[in-house]
Amino acid sequence: MTASLTIMYPAIMAAVAGSGAAGRMVTIPIGFEMIAIVAASITGALTAREKHLDLLGSVFFAVMCSLGGGLLRDMILQVGNVYILNQPLALPAAMITAAVVFLIPSVVEKQDRIIALFDIFSVGLFSATGADKALVYGFGPLIGVMMGFFTAVGGGMLRDICLGQTPAIFQRSNFYAVAAIGGAISYVLLVDAGISNIFALIVCVAVTMALRYLSLHFDIKSPADVDLVEVVARTRRKARAGARPETTNHSVDELEERRERVQADIDRRRRYERRKAALDKLHKHRRARSRRRIDV
Repeated sequence: MTASLTIMYPAIMAAVAGSGAAGRMVTIPIGFEMIAIVAASITGALTAREKHLDLLGSVFFAVMCSLGGGLLRDMILQVGNVYILNQPLALPAAMITAAVVFLIPSVVEKQDRIIALFDIFSVGLFSATGADKALVYGFGPLIGVMMGFFTAVGGGMLRDICLGQTPAIFQRSNFYAVAAIGGAISYVLLVDAGISNIFALIVCVAVTMALRYLSLHFDIKSPADVDLVEVVARTRRKARAGARPETTNHSVDELEERRERVQADIDRRRRYERRKAALDKLHKHRRARSRRRIDV
């Protein structure tokens, strides 16, 4: 009996801690949750359509993109409820969205800007909820940021892996994963500072959407193939070039002007010599004609 209680004690304490922690998690209006799920499901269903998959493939990728990140987070944390099982509307919303996109794709293909807006909104919302769950269950800030990142973009990463592609979040592109990380960091910092998690959620979504907008507006892309040694060497070369005295630049300009003057003088002399040769030939021809007339 004592051995059984010893074995069950950690599980009981974890359950008690989990029940208390779940009540402190950030509360999101169900409407916002459904908007995020539907937007992410649309992107998954459209990907299935591009790959010419059937209805089952469309449903699978819609569920993967909208709920895969949260499932990945819950599998890693192994605490609390599994969202895809705890929220009864989540799975039906993703499946219905996939069916609509599969049967009537023109409804969503014409609304690409609105879908893109809702998609990045869902990224910010998932970043906050993922980070919040990690913090509520006692994990550190770094784990909170990582869970926010996985929740926001984990579904897209799993989608690309299932398609046998390099995940788009790891490729050079405009900010998407970086925007999710920025939103998660802002949420964690505000919550650790004692700010209300509702306000932190709003800031997280705003930061995520702002980073995405700025990267698209100014075409800012995540770096790739960076070599700091080459960057430092290039910076030093530019610094040395800028440190040269200005007389060097002036002397180069003067040499260029002198070369142009010399070339112009040479061209002028050549024209003069050609003109003189033509006149000499003409005079010679006239003298020859005069001699022929005298002889006649």
